[in-house]
Amino acid sequence: MANKPLQLVLRERKMNVGPQARKTVQVARSTGRHRVDFRSFCGRVAKSTTFNRQEVEAVLNYATEIARDIVANGDIFEFGDLGTLSPSFKSKIVAKGEVFNVQKHIEKPVVRLAPSRKYFTLTDVLTNRLLPNQRKVQSPRLNLMRVVVQMAMKDFNRTCGTIANEWHLLQCLS
Repeated sequence: MANKPLQLVLRERKMNVGPQARKTVQVARSTGRHRVDFRSFCGRVAKSTTFNRQEVEAVLNYATEIARDIVANGDIFEFGDLGTLSPSFKSKIVAKGEVFNVQKHIEKPVVRLAPSRKYFTLTDVLTNRLLPNQRKVQSPRLNLMRVVVQMAMKDFNRTCGTIANEWHLLQCLS
């Protein structure tokens, strides 16, 4: 529930392209009041919850509701290792001297996630390059499955007479 309006600042900008090229225009930019750190956020979540298997999903949903409410109030929220949530919107340009109408010139308010590089950068991943002519070693179980499927397809082909189905099924197993 957003009880505070989003704060914005009007900035002057000189346009380089479009119908207002080489003109100075006004563009709105959102400003955050303050940051809510992850520990205080966890404190707000923990106030009204207990943790067991059934309530974990409810707690996470409640946490996302609170995070959304914080951002809807115009604040920037640090969501721990995931990154930072902040409010954003689209602003139409307005010629300098013209009145900027918030209801008319602000569109599509959204929540932006600036992901944490530490969390989203995979540093402990091993890579293995395969050459195009290398094939995987097939397990005996897979070979047995192929033999069983081939036998079943022979019976099926006797009744239906289609070889394409056998080829298709073998391709799916490989």
